[in-house]
Amino acid sequence: MERGVALGERQPVYRRSMKTADREPTHLPATAAVTVPDGGLTLRRVAIDTYHENVAYLHRDCAVVRAEGFQALSKVEVRANGKCILATLNVVDDASIVGCNQLGVSEDAFAQLEVPDGHPAAISQAEPAESIPALFRKINGERLTREDFRAIVRDIAQLRYSKIELTAFVVACNRSELDREEVFFLSEAMVASGRRLDWHASLVVDKHCIGGIPGNRTSMLVVPIVAAYGLVFPKTSSRAITSPAGTADTMEVLAKVELPFQQLTGIVRDHHGCLAWGGTAHLSPADDVLISVERPLNLDSPGQMVASILSKKVAAGATHLVLDIPIGPTAKVRSMPEAQRLRRLFEYVAQRMHLSLDVVITDGRQPIGRGIGPVLEARDVMQVLENHPDAPNDLRQKSLRLAGRLIECSPDVRGGDGFGIARDILDSGRALAQMQAIIQAQGSHGFDHQHPALGALSLEVTAPQAGLVTAIDNRQIAHIARLAGAPKVKVAGVDLRAKLGESVQAGEVLYRVHASYPADLEFARQAVARSSGYSIGEAGQLPHVFVEF
Repeated sequence: MERGVALGERQPVYRRSMKTADREPTHLPATAAVTVPDGGLTLRRVAIDTYHENVAYLHRDCAVVRAEGFQALSKVEVRANGKCILATLNVVDDASIVGCNQLGVSEDAFAQLEVPDGHPAAISQAEPAESIPALFRKINGERLTREDFRAIVRDIAQLRYSKIELTAFVVACNRSELDREEVFFLSEAMVASGRRLDWHASLVVDKHCIGGIPGNRTSMLVVPIVAAYGLVFPKTSSRAITSPAGTADTMEVLAKVELPFQQLTGIVRDHHGCLAWGGTAHLSPADDVLISVERPLNLDSPGQMVASILSKKVAAGATHLVLDIPIGPTAKVRSMPEAQRLRRLFEYVAQRMHLSLDVVITDGRQPIGRGIGPVLEARDVMQVLENHPDAPNDLRQKSLRLAGRLIECSPDVRGGDGFGIARDILDSGRALAQMQAIIQAQGSHGFDHQHPALGALSLEVTAPQAGLVTAIDNRQIAHIARLAGAPKVKVAGVDLRAKLGESVQAGEVLYRVHASYPADLEFARQAVARSSGYSIGEAGQLPHVFVEF
């Protein structure tokens, strides 16, 4: 008889590790009056998405700018209705953005202040972040202490760093690589910067892939399999930033993913799992701020990667984690020695944070599944859950093996038995039923996966010659899918027709690009003309695969 760990009836709770809120506005004491400068500043919502950065806007001719000596890109405090947020100042000359008596704020900042347009507001110079001396020491290549990292991360979470200071920290950590104890200090500090969930269960599992492999939607299969077994699996995922789809983007094709925190916890209590966007939980908020700098710079140093992943998992209340490290010529990790070094760093930090970690090294030579883009990936997931004859077998097999490793976290399962249990749950239809229950609980979008609507415009990419597919460039295929519109345009993406090792004839379709807008299709067409991402050759040219399952 299969047994899992049942979730208790109590709601999960969270603990604030900081005395001040992470990214939420500071509530001033009732006795502290918010003064409006002479001339009367009023708040104006400036409809600009500044991505995890509060930005304030003042007109160059505003009396406050002249009187206070404000400079562009300086840190300021914005106050309205008893609340205070930190922001980066932009000085503008266009009165259509803000007038001389207005204080403009970006979308994120406006939402945090929770006041209407035209509300009285005040602005003042912000005190410099207390951790700046520690930042300068790291820029100079010095090793930082636990207290140094706590101070830096606290200031980052409170948005006291400008983008320039954030960039300096990220680059300094990348240039003078953090030692393993520094990585632990950074991870610990990032957990302390926000909420930490407690699910009132002795065994809470999670699964994560370090990324870089298009179409790798194993989480959307592992969650219903493991939840159907009975283990607690609250999966909070991010949206794509540089990839054609994240788990949250693909799940959003099927159901709502931006859920109020209480609804999310109720779904986990009732169904043992969820697949939701993690932004509402405010877990490790400093990580979200750092990512906003790391991704545009294309920096992903091992230390910062480990701190980012493990801090989120520990903050989410996980006790056991299965970590997927794919290896391939165009994956993030390209060799077994590199993968083993990364594994040892993950294991050291996880052990210090009292997180049980199981690292698996997988085949990262090519995309997983056939679809790349939210709708196409959702189609693949549902085909696997339904045991459809056209379901991509590589996605099915990898998901079963990862689910099996998680099921083996249960003390009732012997090592090696998890794969068979996971396969039985999938083959019997129990995983499909569990997924349908989760979709209904989160709010179904009525996706027709049997006849998915795809972008009306398409481009077929064909083989230039006969032979075997000897290489598929993950990065180029992902780039083409993004140019076609994914993930913002959910029906856009790339549908693969040939995989590694398969024989093709000259002129045979390798993949089809789907787009909704002519400009997007033309961008994708130009990228394909530079490189299709496919290499056609002979069997001896196939790259070697390292798999540890």
